[in-house]
Amino acid sequence: MTGVPGGDRTSWRELGSRRPLATPPLEADIAGNLQSSWTYAEEFVPEDEVLTTARSKGGELGCVPVLPGAGAALAALAAAAGAKAVVEIGTGAGVGSIYLLRGMRPDGVLTTIDVEPEHHRAARETYAEAGIASNRVRLISGRALDVLPRLTDGAYDLVFCDADKKEYAGYLEQALRLLRPGGTVVFDNALWHDRVADPTERDEDTTAIRELGRAVREDERLVSAMLAAGDGLLVAVTRP
Repeated sequence: MTGVPGGDRTSWRELGSRRPLATPPLEADIAGNLQSSWTYAEEFVPEDEVLTTARSKGGELGCVPVLPGAGAALAALAAAAGAKAVVEIGTGAGVGSIYLLRGMRPDGVLTTIDVEPEHHRAARETYAEAGIASNRVRLISGRALDVLPRLTDGAYDLVFCDADKKEYAGYLEQALRLLRPGGTVVFDNALWHDRVADPTERDEDTTAIRELGRAVREDERLVSAMLAAGDGLLVAVTRP
């Protein structure tokens, strides 16, 4: 759960208006079709009142929740894995949490980490509004790279990362330790507002995400894919 650069509380619709990047005239039709397809995909699974309310809370807190298309993909990934134990890095107001919980098994437990106590207060409200039993969520306050080493090796089915982009490499290292064989790690903002694909963009966050993608792609322990859902999801499954 993270804000866009400069603290901009850009909505997902506003973000979508910046996709794809400006293109030459001959490619304008293709660009228009891509924009229409992206918007259609984002709205394919409608969000209910619980999610729209949580999304609004996230904006008030100065963070941008996972976008709808990426959230739907998260739920599908959790369901496909039959996930019972999931770690979320970056709770925010609980938008990502709800998507994960709705895809997980009914007896599944989500461990969600955030450095901001006010985020957890908002997330608890979201869980209550969604009717999520309190024993299905374990909230841990603290910096993720301080908390993750305390979690059990090989005990989790999925790790979702949506916090400090500069720490993504550290999250990957911890996720590979935490996941069972065949487990899945997912990184949000993997396209980072279309900056990752542009080699002229070299700010610290963009560079960190670009290097993460290269590391995941080249790691023979992983089967990976880049999904153009939301602001991009980098998905990697550990080989058995």
